[in-house]
Parts: sequence; structure tokens; C-alpha cells
Amino acid sequence: MRLLLTFAPLLASVALLQLSSGGLGPMDALSGLTLGFSTGEIGLLGSAHFLGFFLGCWWAPRLMGTVGHARAFAAFGALGAIGLLGHMLLTTPWAWAGMRVASGLCIAGCYTVIEAWLQARVTNETRGRAMGGYRLVDLGGSLLAQLLVGVLEPATYAAYTLLAILCCAALLPMALTTAAQPATPEAPRLRPALTFARSPLAGAAVLVAGLTSGSFRTVGPVYGQAVGLGPEQIGLFLAIWIGGGALAQWPVGWLADRYDRRWVLIGLSVASTLSCLATIATSGSTAAILATAAFFGLTSFPIYSVAAAHAHDWASDEERVELSASLMFAFAAGAIAAPLTASWLMAATGAAALFWLIALAHVALAVIGTIRMRARPTATRTRYIYAPRTSFLIGWLTGRQRKDK
Repeated sequence: MRLLLTFAPLLASVALLQLSSGGLGPMDALSGLTLGFSTGEIGLLGSAHFLGFFLGCWWAPRLMGTVGHARAFAAFGALGAIGLLGHMLLTTPWAWAGMRVASGLCIAGCYTVIEAWLQARVTNETRGRAMGGYRLVDLGGSLLAQLLVGVLEPATYAAYTLLAILCCAALLPMALTTAAQPATPEAPRLRPALTFARSPLAGAAVLVAGLTSGSFRTVGPVYGQAVGLGPEQIGLFLAIWIGGGALAQWPVGWLADRYDRRWVLIGLSVASTLSCLATIATSGSTAAILATAAFFGLTSFPIYSVAAAHAHDWASDEERVELSASLMFAFAAGAIAAPLTASWLMAATGAAALFWLIALAHVALAVIGTIRMRARPTATRTRYIYAPRTSFLIGWLTGRQRKDK
């Protein structure tokens, strides 16, 4: 209980941020459809968000070093609220793309501050429980955000104002805490090629994870509407994907700690390909679409964490923070390119192109994994950890856990 009270302000901010930012992507997709945006223009919004997210990951540690944790958090939160409130003032795709860059900056910057604060407060004895609570709140908030979309009317002031209120509310726990601000950690040096230098398979897997998450979160609602789902069912469709991913973490982690992680990645990729094909084949049945969404989440969501664990197997302790930053860079690169690519393909060939694109990416990953099995022997395994894709500073929080096998 004492540990929970210690981190309560940080966890409350995480929950409110996820409710706000987690609902923005599907709300923008549904609102864009209502306002007559093309599929390509909706894809642009997702790419703009991940561009802002990447810039925020890079800029936030430096801003913290200049103005401190609390002021940096307030600045990034204000950017997010401004972006949300501006949506119904300028209803053009390019204006919304600029606002989504602001939302990406907000979520990356705020998470960077929260994770830096957590890192400064945890000890080796409390790290596991603190990270467990953090992951639970992060995933729970993301899941609830998708369900929230189902009760909000797209393209209305009320919907975006509520999301902006949640974003502003996330500032309160951090602003009102009486705890002293921690010392600012040194910004990690960004070495984009480090992931591929340590493990080409991990680099490819993280790119595929970014492609999967970025495209599905952005144009998944467009697919849902095309196959006949209503707004409340689209929210459930996205929530089931996240819920399936959350349920998969423990069994996949158990497998990844006991067997060669390359085989686990290959197995997940093959299963993800099958889930995509099943989704395409069952597009006429709402119940089947929701069931395959759970299967899709179970198989695709854990790939980032398994890839991160595999990359860390080949890294030294001194490289872990920089490697986490490199993994986030690769993920962001895939997530920036994916929404635009998926939306263009959907506009040209139909809604099923989303899952054909994801399936082909996973086939390629399975092939790369098979080739890499012949390249070198199994590494000494570090501990598997669910790795949130939140900021470059996540490496500080997970580094000690990876050492403690």
C-alpha cells in the first residue's frame, strides 16, 4: 500500500494520458470519415502522430534538463490539449496532421517525464512491483480508451473537449504532488543502427511491430466501418486487440524465457499471418471479426517485447539504455511509414489491403527469422520483460530487471 501511495500521482497521470491519447487515434479516423476525408488523409494523421512521438522522445530528456520535470510535463501536456481543442476549429486533413504532431509530442514527452521520475524513485527491491503497476495501468488505460470511443459522437466539439479535459486532468497529479523533483537523467545517445548491429532479427521484428501497431491503430477503424461495424463495435474491435495482447504477455514471456527466442518470434509471425488471413476470410460476420481481433492481438502484440528481449541478449549492461532508444527508433520508423502505406493500399484495392500488408510483413519476418537461425547459435537469455513503447528512457527502468535473472 505504501508503494502504491508513493507512485499514485504518476500512475494517475498515466491512466488519464492513456484515456485521452489512446482514444484520439480511432476518434480521428471516425471523425475523418464523417467529414469526408479520404483513406489516405486518415493515414496521414497516424503518420503525423508517430512523427511527433519520435521527436518528443528525442526532445523531452533535453527539455527536462533545461526546465525540470514538472515544467516539461506541463509544456507537453499543454501541447496535447491545444492539439485536441483545435480539431473542431480547423477541420482540414493538413491542419489535423499538425495537431497530431502536437499529440505525439505530448504523449512521448509526458511519458518521458513519468518514466524518468519513476526511475529516480524505484529501488532494486521495489522495481518489479512498480513496473508491474505501471504496465497494468498503461494497458488498462489504453483498453478503456478504445471503449470510450464507442460512446462519443465523431466530429463533435463534445468528443474532442472531453479528450482535452482528460489530457488537462493528467497534469493535476504531477502539479499537486509534494514530492521533490528528482535529478534529471542524462539523455541517452541515439544510435539508430545499434539494434541491427546487435540483432538484425530484432531490428526487423521491431519494424514489423511498428508497422502492425501504427497501421492497425490508425486505419483499423476505417477497416471496421468498411466491413459493417458501428462506432461502438469499432471501439470494441480495437479494445479486444489490446486485451488479447495483454493476455498473451505471460504465456509468451514463459515461452521466450525457456526456448530460443528466434523460434518464438517465428511462431508469433506465422500465427499473426494466420490471424490476418482469418480476419479477411470472416469479414462478413461481426462476431467472427471480434474473435479474430483477439487472435490478432494475442499473436502480434507481444512481438515488440520478444524482439527487445532478444536484442538485449546480445548487448552489454552499458548498452541497455542506448539499445532501448534504438529499439524505439526502429519501432517509430515502422509506425511513421505504415499508416500512409496501408491507407493508400486500402484506397486502391479495398479494406482487406490492411491485413494483407500486415500478413506480408509477418511472412517476411518469419523468413528472416529462419535465415538468422543458421547465422549464429542461441544467446544467453536475459529476463523477458513486457516493454511499453513509451519513451527512450524505458531502458533505465528495465535494465536492472534484465540483469536479475
